[in-house]
Amino acid sequence: MYKKTLKIGIIEKEKNYLYQQSNIEYIMEEQFIFTPEEHKQLISLYKRLLQLSGDTLQKDDCSNLKKHLIKVMSEGNIPRNVFNMNPIIKDMQTAVIVAEEIGMRRASILGIMLHESVKYKLCTLESIEQKYGKDVAGIIRGLVKINELYSKSPTIESENFRNLLLSFAEDMRVILIMIADRVNLMRQIKDSPNNEARLEVANEAAYLYAPLAHKLGLYKLKSELEDLSLKYTQHDVYYHIKDKLNATKAARDRYIEAFIQPIKKKLEESGLKFHIKGRTKSIHSIYQKMKKQNCPFEGVYDLFAIRVILDSPLDKEKQECWQVYSIVTDMYLPNPKRLRDWLSVPKSNGYESLHITVMGPEGKWVEVQIRTERMDEIAEKGLAAHWRYKGIKGESGLDEWLNSIRETLENADSDIEAMDQFKLDLYKDEVFVFTPKGDLYKLPQGATVLDFAFMIHTNIGCHCIGAKINGKNAQVRQPLVSGDQVEIMTANTQSPKRDWLNFVITSKAKTKIRQALKEMAARQTEFAKETLERKFKNRKLEYDEAVLMRLIKKLGFKTVTDFYQSIADETMDINSVIDRYLELQKKENEQHEEVTYRSAESFNIQQTPEEKDFYKDDVLVIDQNLKGIDFNLAKCCNPIYGDEVFGFVTISGGIKIHRCDCPNAPELKARFPYRIVKARWAGKSQGKQYPITLRIVGHDDIGIVTNITSIINKEMNIQLRSISIDSNDGLFSGMLTVMVDDLSKLESLIKKIKTVKGVKQVNRG
Repeated sequence: MYKKTLKIGIIEKEKNYLYQQSNIEYIMEEQFIFTPEEHKQLISLYKRLLQLSGDTLQKDDCSNLKKHLIKVMSEGNIPRNVFNMNPIIKDMQTAVIVAEEIGMRRASILGIMLHESVKYKLCTLESIEQKYGKDVAGIIRGLVKINELYSKSPTIESENFRNLLLSFAEDMRVILIMIADRVNLMRQIKDSPNNEARLEVANEAAYLYAPLAHKLGLYKLKSELEDLSLKYTQHDVYYHIKDKLNATKAARDRYIEAFIQPIKKKLEESGLKFHIKGRTKSIHSIYQKMKKQNCPFEGVYDLFAIRVILDSPLDKEKQECWQVYSIVTDMYLPNPKRLRDWLSVPKSNGYESLHITVMGPEGKWVEVQIRTERMDEIAEKGLAAHWRYKGIKGESGLDEWLNSIRETLENADSDIEAMDQFKLDLYKDEVFVFTPKGDLYKLPQGATVLDFAFMIHTNIGCHCIGAKINGKNAQVRQPLVSGDQVEIMTANTQSPKRDWLNFVITSKAKTKIRQALKEMAARQTEFAKETLERKFKNRKLEYDEAVLMRLIKKLGFKTVTDFYQSIADETMDINSVIDRYLELQKKENEQHEEVTYRSAESFNIQQTPEEKDFYKDDVLVIDQNLKGIDFNLAKCCNPIYGDEVFGFVTISGGIKIHRCDCPNAPELKARFPYRIVKARWAGKSQGKQYPITLRIVGHDDIGIVTNITSIINKEMNIQLRSISIDSNDGLFSGMLTVMVDDLSKLESLIKKIKTVKGVKQVNRG
């Protein structure tokens, strides 16, 4: 028997009654076998939930929920998941995260605890709505939809991802519950023996739930999802960074203390209420910096940030934040390029803070974040924690909500209880118009006739000259109002204008207009080029593109396109161009008669060496030290000896070897984690050669190609198989296929090619 008193008004008796009853525990244990540990967890979590729910629960909620759980557990069985987790315990853990770390209460908690019953048809949505209200039923409806989506396709692909977001848009609380559920799952599966399922969950957390959490301002949960995902997918990397952080913790703490002490003294003297804390960056963000900067752990200097949190009244928040900024920058030298002012203009998800990087003791750069208690709460829990929103409809509901939420918050009552009843109505930001046939279209507020034309069809938009709105003529820039009947008028002679971009507001219209303008410019450029070439032929002159390129540069044009556009616009006279061309050609011939310029485009060699299998020996070890397995090197990334690689089991049963940094690797690991096998190179390369494609960009001159091929020919054990050159706008783009032994020789070759004068870029294909 458990006795506890919670003085929270009207539900005090209900909660006491619930604590005193142990029937629920024993009945659950009888029908759904609880382990002793789970039994203890159930009691502890239930008490915690009741404390967190505060006074948001209504009369009879507690007793109704208890009776319901007893009933469904006695009548049916809700199965454990793939990780053998107790579903009741799991839902309670998720509900605690939702209440404690996000800030949602009654409807969300009840929705989490009841949705499994609806999912397994142990009760109906109608009965839930009758007993607990529309809010709870709406949340459960969204959760059940998502579960159905997962049952159809366990891995979220592009189309299903879109459908998922549509489900979220019905009630934004659903997405927050899904994020909390994924956080809970990631926390609980650390010791699970099901590595395959854990890897799938971890990948999904990284590419779906972490970005969603970031977008909603749930930075703490986002960092946790990223760290745990890294822990499960790249175990060695995670613990390498973790061990390094632990080893340097004492020195880091001493430095933070030395940095903070003088700031604290000055702030106290100024009479500000505050507290300061040092925050070490997440393991995932450190790993990303290591990859981006291509350096070891020791090369990452900004491992931590200092956070100054002020206890300021609302009307003095900005003033006191800037006051702290002044004190910090007076004491330590700031880097103005690293100033991030999210006080004046908060992020779209409501994040407010002032970030500055200063030079601390020992010449180290330190990031200082300045914010108030209110701002810190938003940063930790997300702006969404303050809202109980519902009724968001349509594909764009999420983005529209994110864009408008800050302004709404500034004008709203800050009382949390009042916000519980807040209903976000996005229909005021939308207009609904009809076609003459009665078809309904939804556009954003402020959309014009032209926006509507492009929404119907790109071709209609490009030829739009106006419209008839409710039978009256209207211009293309006329804004639309809900209920308008719009008939678009077109003309074949009409074409997109640059000023259209000034009054259209939809992304589709803007994109299509820019695309059409670009295509028109390309056609004009091509016509101008043909006209120039024809003029050369009429005057019986030889056309040397290299000389023309130098003339274009001399005339002050940044690109060849600009030059031809000026001819098309008739701002540049063709005859004048030809005269200047002849002058330049004559001058160059006089000075450099011996020099002959040719385009690199004419340079093409193809070598077809004897075809043989270069990589079928046991130089590659797959999975558990297996050799002699049929494999092929993936053509999308062309791995060679020395590259970090992994194996992918194909449908036919063979194994494709990919580089770890292959462009297709993230998708393969996310969608088909069960097909991934470990692979590594063994021993020495033993002179085996692998075909590698190099992309080279440089100035269009045959001399460059000669120099490049000369370097390749001088390299030991490197063969040039083929070379293909394309010339455009005075530049050449070359594709070279070479045969190399291993990664070190390839890297050496690339470095040498980059030293050739005129070479701008060398990339491995």
